Amino acid sequence: MAKKVGKRGVSSGGKTRPVGKRTPADARASARAEARGSTRTKSTRVQVPDSFRPDQLSIVPATAERWPDLEQLFGERGACAGCWCMLWRKQNRDYQADKGARNRASLRKLVTTGAAPGVLAYYGPQPIGWCAVAPRQVYVRLQNSRVLAPIDETPVWSISCLFVLAPYRRRGVSVELVRGAVRHAAANGAKWVEAYPTVTRSDAAPAAFIWTGLPETYERAGFVEVARRSAVRPIYRTPTAASHQ
Repeated sequence: MAKKVGKRGVSSGGKTRPVGKRTPADARASARAEARGSTRTKSTRVQVPDSFRPDQLSIVPATAERWPDLEQLFGERGACAGCWCMLWRKQNRDYQADKGARNRASLRKLVTTGAAPGVLAYYGPQPIGWCAVAPRQVYVRLQNSRVLAPIDETPVWSISCLFVLAPYRRRGVSVELVRGAVRHAAANGAKWVEAYPTVTRSDAAPAAFIWTGLPETYERAGFVEVARRSAVRPIYRTPTAASHQ
């Protein structure tokens, strides 16, 4: 396992930025939107019942028939600034050019052709959260990262994104999503799942900066840290049920 590795980002327009990093403008726009309370479902503000518990959630693969629910969950902004969970699946130039409708079409194609590129969390009939998980090799941005480079030759699936409706955040939804993502990966033969949480310096960090999740989320879901080449971006890993078969 490498202990000291230099940092290298993705080159764009003569500048280098870390793998999968949203621009400051994207993050500021998302934070402003959250401050305005813009997280809505079909233009209706979501109300969380006092009786809500995360163990009441249903976590299911994002299959073709659930595309309308994922589209509804992400809303017009595609979760954040036209991303539609394509940030790590495309080279930066293509991702930036495709923001909005074309990123939406890319995600829709994945979901509706049977790939099930993640899991959805439902509270009753309401979709309230998303976790992207897939074989590591499909995330082209990871191929360019030295900070998140493979730590060994073990085939892994990777969790690349968590998105939870604002009213349901800090209620344990992300932990249930991660557990569901691990089950989904295991059902598809994965023996190990990796994650790349963000270490924050403040509990008030905007969601736009912590879309890969927090270390404590993964620790509660059974992950352990296996490498850290950056102070703010460790690598976590957990075995799945398939690893015991």
